[in-house]
Amino acid sequence: MVMFGLGLLAIAAIFVLFGLGYQNLPIWLNLATLLCPAGLIFGVVATVLRNRRR
Repeated sequence: MVMFGLGLLAIAAIFVLFGLGYQNLPIWLNLATLLCPAGLIFGVVATVLRNRRR
């Protein structure tokens, strides 16, 4: 859940910075947006594995 939240925060930061006129954003910020789908996949897999054990 934390990874997903950090990814969403990075996406929001990119939208805000782009709206303020910044165009050459740092690569680390662009790569941080990949945390959003990675966190979602991690959460879904963890939920499926946890429910499968029951």
